[in-house]
Amino acid sequence: MVSNQNFASVEQALERLYRLTSSRKAHSLQTTAVGAVVARAGYNVLRCVHDARQVTLGEIAQHCSMDPAAAGRQVRSLQDDGLLVRSTDATDARVTNVRLTPLGREVYRRIVVVRTRHLRDVLANWSPADCVGLASLLDRLVDDLRSVPFQAAAVTGAR
Repeated sequence: MVSNQNFASVEQALERLYRLTSSRKAHSLQTTAVGAVVARAGYNVLRCVHDARQVTLGEIAQHCSMDPAAAGRQVRSLQDDGLLVRSTDATDARVTNVRLTPLGREVYRRIVVVRTRHLRDVLANWSPADCVGLASLLDRLVDDLRSVPFQAAAVTGAR
């Protein structure tokens, strides 16, 4: 059985990882290496559009775990930067399709190169088995974090 201390250690490690990945300093260093400014949420949108080639706003929201309004704001910002283009669907005028521009493809490619090279450097002393295990455990953790609901804390006395 896993003790409460083990859960606390995992939660603390995840908090450290979250702080590192959401750090303005780390993002600034990545932005400098890439040579383009793309918000963290914007990178997620670029990846989604790149992988699908063309995608609807609703699909972006679903795939990126964003509400539709947030997805729309990200797409608008990336479109303003010349990275995405929106068009009305030929068969349903209510649907907006999104795809990368040539500049968007190039910026996305540079982000992937910088992030992949950095991760390769970070994991250079890890065994292949550890890298495979890390990827598997992270995928499992993300799936479980998405599927297990939060439970309310017990209330101990009213003020």
